[in-house]
Amino acid sequence: MADGSLTPEQILDAAEDVLRRFGPQKTTVVDVARALGVSHGSIYRHFPSKTALREAVARRWLHRVAAPLGQIAAEGGPALPRLRRWLDRLIALKRAKVLDEPELFAVYHALSDDAGDVIDAHVAELIDQVARILADGMVAGEIRLGEPKAMARAVLTATAAFHHPAHAASWRDPLIDQTFEAVFDLLVTALAPPAVA
Repeated sequence: MADGSLTPEQILDAAEDVLRRFGPQKTTVVDVARALGVSHGSIYRHFPSKTALREAVARRWLHRVAAPLGQIAAEGGPALPRLRRWLDRLIALKRAKVLDEPELFAVYHALSDDAGDVIDAHVAELIDQVARILADGMVAGEIRLGEPKAMARAVLTATAAFHHPAHAASWRDPLIDQTFEAVFDLLVTALAPPAVA
């Protein structure tokens, strides 16, 4: 490959492949350059450091989770069914990454440990998406009035056992889906507007 035609996306694709093969501790910028058939200086033209490259890989991986969720958040319609679709999609995406590709997930988990700002931005994006759904529900009278972002954080915290990778070991539990149903029912009750006397 000619150095001049190299794109950031090509570098990230190669970095993912190299990380999958060698793991985050053993992967170097030179390994990524070698996989692309270019000099390591070509990588540094797009990513100024190994840390920047690793953060870009983590950011792209997290974007693959957030993008389809953003589409659900932007939909119209009743808030609670939309929140349910959003949570179902988040859970499905996280489970697929963890359970279907455990080696690749381990790589991303290790990368995310070193990419605190990237993780913080991802969590903020998810909170904004849920807050949008809740705010729409407040306007429609479906959701109790409150501060949408604070309530969105509470929703993510209440459901963390079903989508946060720290809880991945429990996702094979045969009762996990039944437990989520019970938690979501509690959320619906908590989010409902107060009954008019």
